[in-house]
Amino acid sequence: MISKTKTILYPFLFFAMLSYHSYAQDTTYDQKTLDSLGVTQSQIDHLGITDINHLSAASKRALKWPTDLGNEWFIQFSNLKPLKGDLAYEEGVVRRDPSAVIKENGKYYVWYSKSTGPTQGFGGDVENDKVFPWDRCDIWYATSKDGETWKEEGLAVPRGKAGEYDDRSVFTVEIMKHEDKYYLSYQTVKSPYTVRVKNQIGLAWSNSPDGPWTKSKEPILSPADNGIWKGEEQDRFAVERKGDFDSHKVHDPCIIPFNGKFYLYYKGEQMGEEITFGGRQIRHGLAIADKPEGPYIKSPYNPISNSGHEICVWPYNGGIAALITTDGPEKNTIQWAPDGINFEIMSVIPGVSAHAIGLNRTADNEKEPTEILRWGLSHMYNSWDYQSIMSFTSERKTQHRAKGE
Repeated sequence: MISKTKTILYPFLFFAMLSYHSYAQDTTYDQKTLDSLGVTQSQIDHLGITDINHLSAASKRALKWPTDLGNEWFIQFSNLKPLKGDLAYEEGVVRRDPSAVIKENGKYYVWYSKSTGPTQGFGGDVENDKVFPWDRCDIWYATSKDGETWKEEGLAVPRGKAGEYDDRSVFTVEIMKHEDKYYLSYQTVKSPYTVRVKNQIGLAWSNSPDGPWTKSKEPILSPADNGIWKGEEQDRFAVERKGDFDSHKVHDPCIIPFNGKFYLYYKGEQMGEEITFGGRQIRHGLAIADKPEGPYIKSPYNPISNSGHEICVWPYNGGIAALITTDGPEKNTIQWAPDGINFEIMSVIPGVSAHAIGLNRTADNEKEPTEILRWGLSHMYNSWDYQSIMSFTSERKTQHRAKGE
């Protein structure tokens, strides 16, 4: 016997199923309907949307994606591979933050941060201890004929004398060659290295990749000066006013000649840094100069990213491409800006095994968007105290196939 409730429900269920069936079978819409929503039939087909009259929040976001993106921006990174020779892991030694790789005199060159000894952190005597692996570093360099076996050539840029802006550490270096002259940009710290210390950016130049190097007498870039610490205690999270996105530190500099100017990309850390829904509150900035030595003027459009960590940028197709990793809601993306400022996401990629990437600047940038990422250098945390430089590769991924397919 059929209950009265079921008798009432059956017609309703029949029409609901009929309605659903019509959605599932007919997803072709007239042009007027498509135009009213600002979408195309090809978008509907490509995204597999069932009914444009009932769009989920996810479908609405998907319909805003660019429609002209292929998979040429989508890549996967390999696991890191140890290097040979002098850049193989060495217990008791920190080698990290490799610069880009350039090729001169028939061999590859790379610069990097180097220090020795373990890290004590901020709990002891910061005047004499080593608070980070990148503390008490100098900039060294190495050469290689094949990019795999390296010879350490020696010191390139040392720390400054006591009282100078770079007397504590010089580290996280990047190389730029312009008109037969070589430029190293890098981070600097002045003693004492407290949690509220403000990192700056220095510059050195030479007529040869082997030096000697002339250092700038003053930093070429400093943090914004509009944040206010709260109290006198060394607490970097206690602020009365956070200030600009780079009010605490400017890190990871990279200078690229672009549009007749020199674009200095950098990582900014804000006073009172917070954890957001994307992780650490890290963003990138840009400063522009008419000549490599500066002066560098920060862009009014800063910050130019809402995510990222170490700077990884390269010229492509008349604009600037960037790999954004580690922190923020847009981490693990490759982005591109035709003007070097207004970046849009070109691909969202799986996790990136490489850190503080040293790009292969000898690559043909215009061959394809990610050609410069086919191989390069990275650092690896062998332990908290000691790091080494390793190599990575990447490849484009165009299809997903099952085993034996």
